[in-house]
Amino acid sequence: MRMATSEDDCLFCKIRDGKIPAQKVHEDDRALAFRDIKPMAPTHLVIVPRKHIATLNDLTVEDEALVGHLHLIARDLAAREGFAAQGYRTLFNTNSHGGQTVFHIHLHLLGGRHFAWPPG
Repeated sequence: MRMATSEDDCLFCKIRDGKIPAQKVHEDDRALAFRDIKPMAPTHLVIVPRKHIATLNDLTVEDEALVGHLHLIARDLAAREGFAAQGYRTLFNTNSHGGQTVFHIHLHLLGGRHFAWPPG
């Protein structure tokens, strides 16, 4: 998969900017969340910062609060979707060997079923 080199050719930036539709479940001044188009669980949400950051390797100290904010959104969405008490999984994929296919950091929130360990 070709890595997006700028916001202009980034899928998630296009969703952020309203150029590509998505089933949004959350929006605020720092992030948005939407349903994944290829869900890996009964509920599979993608939580994306508005700021374009290609991979976790590109994070800076200034991004610390932003990444924490993404996790708080995940917590709140898990409660709202009804699976917080049973449990859920959150994860970032980083670069091709980590399974990253869209090069704009995003936190996956998966719930609604039992998850095994270790993951595949």
